[in-house]
Amino acid sequence: MRMPPEPAYTHGQPARTGILWINLGTPEAPTPAALRRYLGQFLGDPRVVELPRALWWPILHGIILNVRPRKSAAKYATIWTPEGSPLKVWTERQAKLLQGLLGERGHHVTVRWAMRYGEPAIARELEALKAAGCTRILILPAYPQYCAATTASAFDEVWRWAGARRWAPELRFVNHYHDDAGYIGALAARVRAHWAEHGRPERLVMSFHGMPARTLQLGDPYHCECHKTGRLLAEALELPPGQAVVTFQSRFGKAKWLQPYTEPTLVELARQGVGRVDVVCPGFTADCIETLEEIDQEARAAFLSAGGREFHYIPCLNDDLGWLRALADLAERHLAGWPTRTPHDPAAAEATRQRARALGAAM
Repeated sequence: MRMPPEPAYTHGQPARTGILWINLGTPEAPTPAALRRYLGQFLGDPRVVELPRALWWPILHGIILNVRPRKSAAKYATIWTPEGSPLKVWTERQAKLLQGLLGERGHHVTVRWAMRYGEPAIARELEALKAAGCTRILILPAYPQYCAATTASAFDEVWRWAGARRWAPELRFVNHYHDDAGYIGALAARVRAHWAEHGRPERLVMSFHGMPARTLQLGDPYHCECHKTGRLLAEALELPPGQAVVTFQSRFGKAKWLQPYTEPTLVELARQGVGRVDVVCPGFTADCIETLEEIDQEARAAFLSAGGREFHYIPCLNDDLGWLRALADLAERHLAGWPTRTPHDPAAAEATRQRARALGAAM
């Protein structure tokens, strides 16, 4: 990627701290042309499709990008909002609220958001943080469970940008938070609130995004982290054994993927006589095509067609305040040691002076 020229270094410029909140991505519009651009970037990432380019490129450009964009655009059209893509709307709102919550706690940080695929691009937002004087940047992915196809791919893009800079900021990366107490607590509160209004189901299905089964054999921790999230959430909800089921959705291609698969599991539950299921998607921190169309439309139809009587989709965490407080807690822990307090805050300045005096007295 060709980088813009770096701004001249200004001696004495106050150092700032930034956070980049990164989500997967979304097309710019629910149209075949926009989907073709988006899918070309997404499916062209070697972290996503781990096949030799000589084998994959003719399939991608000769078949998939000529067939799939129109079908995908029709699906996106069913969830598109007046403000645009739900994923982009929620991701932007989360970044703004995160900055506000950290500001209330006295942290002087700049929070921006980016998409791994599509806009706003990671490199562009890193450049904006650098131009704003950020010499320290925390990279915070919206993926609670670490996966090479998502988390590592985002990190790749950060390092590509940093590798082209003469003066790269100090960088920190949050790998995962699949077992973070605040994240689990926010998920449990989300589910309990839904049950308080609609009653409880016979089964709670926790659907995570799928990955090829070979990624587990190659050492990717994603499968294990999804199951740990599921176990901790079931424990937080005090569910008896067997009432919660972990499944995987969004298969692509003919290879074997992580199992059990979400939609076939729902169909089998209906055939077994389970009348009501609730589905929650803990791996998605913001509602998107995979939750709103694949689960709340396609999976719902499959369960009801197979004889199920009642299907409830429990929305993602989105802009839930409990979740955003947990995210702010997570950010605070990873910012530890970096000076983030407002320089002109009299209380913070006095606290710093007192610490310095105490240190001097102890020496």
